[in-house]
Amino acid sequence: MLKRSGELRKMMAEPGFWDNRDAAMKTIRENNGLQAWIDPVSGLEERLESLNMALELLESSPDRDLAEESSSMMKSVLKELDRLEFMRMLSGKHDRKDAILTIRSGAGGQDSQDWAEMLMRMYMRWAEKQGFEVEVLDISEGGIEGGIREAVIEIKGPWAYGYLRAELGIHRLVRKSPFDQNHRRHTSFASVFPMPDIEDEIEIELRDEDLRVDTFRASGAGGQHVNKTSSAVRITHIPTGTAVTCQNQRSQHRNREVARRILVARLYQLEEEKRRAERANLEKTKKDVSWGNQIRSYVLHPYQMVKDHRTGMETSDVESVLSGNIQDFMEEYLRMNGTREPED
Repeated sequence: MLKRSGELRKMMAEPGFWDNRDAAMKTIRENNGLQAWIDPVSGLEERLESLNMALELLESSPDRDLAEESSSMMKSVLKELDRLEFMRMLSGKHDRKDAILTIRSGAGGQDSQDWAEMLMRMYMRWAEKQGFEVEVLDISEGGIEGGIREAVIEIKGPWAYGYLRAELGIHRLVRKSPFDQNHRRHTSFASVFPMPDIEDEIEIELRDEDLRVDTFRASGAGGQHVNKTSSAVRITHIPTGTAVTCQNQRSQHRNREVARRILVARLYQLEEEKRRAERANLEKTKKDVSWGNQIRSYVLHPYQMVKDHRTGMETSDVESVLSGNIQDFMEEYLRMNGTREPED
């Protein structure tokens, strides 16, 4: 691992490294993935060395302050070891890959669209806390009162998909509706669907004759450019009827490129579902993502609570969760249900 990281850093230092931007970004992502192991392990070794020195000093000369500091350091070391062990268990085929996350509003009208936007912000904040890169690939805005009908965001970072696959399913919100003049309690639903970004694995062949590409004027925020040029792109895969739309980028070329990547990921997911169906697992998957089978509830009224119905884990600190502190929920689910992604 150290040897490979050294090779990659040497490549990154070469004068023509950025001549091919796609290849350069692939190299950087690979190195970042290695550093996600190298840096914490190196830091752990340094702390263990300091801890050993402290213990040797305590044996020869007991000191209360040093003993307390050593105890705190030991807890920190054990916590870090547990985290690294968990990361090691994330060994599914695509766990280390970047993720493409689709969030869709469901039953609940305007409240549901607002809830979908709240979820999008929650996942973006979670990603930022992890030091991941976040990009909104496409967004379909809601009604005149705001919110979104659907958003597709890309999250780049080590094990992004491995963590986010714990979020697959329906998320339920219970609150006093800000859109109801009588401030009655409403229940809203939104679905979260993570996919691995498999752009570099050309496993899905897209033939030109199987694709229908439509262009149209983008809608929503973006200034004059959005409304005056046909920059938005919709690509339909004719054999499966799968369609993706991208209008959030600045040019038609970029929208077409992003839409193609999303289409590849969705077609890959369709193939995965077919394989799972052959192993009699499709019904379980359908249940997990169908309306009325929420994986997690977020209650703002009449009390404050977030509860994961799969693990039983809950917290009353709803504001913290909606601010992106969802790592514990992810890890609890993955530990209980197996960290390995289903095999092909």
